[in-house]
Amino acid sequence: MNDSIPVIKIDDRTCVFDADLNFSAVRAQGSGGQNVNKVSSAIVLTFDFGNSTLPPYLKKALQNLKDRRVTKNDTIIIKAQRSRNQAQNKADALERLETIIRKAMFRPKFRVPTRPTKGSQRRRLDNKTKKSLTKKLRQPVKY
Repeated sequence: MNDSIPVIKIDDRTCVFDADLNFSAVRAQGSGGQNVNKVSSAIVLTFDFGNSTLPPYLKKALQNLKDRRVTKNDTIIIKAQRSRNQAQNKADALERLETIIRKAMFRPKFRVPTRPTKGSQRRRLDNKTKKSLTKKLRQPVKY
């Protein structure tokens, strides 16, 4: 299928390969002391899932995902700058990418609608009767 190394293994058949990922080092924002203007420790991970080896259903799910990191041209952009270490930021970016892909794969269980039982119907009607009596007692007295 692909001769590059799988970086993220989602399940038995789904993998994200190294060739599909693009890493670039940039300067981190915020405070960092004297070193901040010299070292590019933040990582920007760009993953073009439109041209990747992911299955079509997963590509469609990623397109429909409501996430600001997913762009209109089928790309996921993640900026990792939590650590001062470039290797840790790279690992953090990969971890966040895996989280996004797993979130897109999640399908909620299909709920089979069932009919209410006789007991629950009776309880509901009894409660309605009690409420109506309570509200009737609150009305002004008519002579």
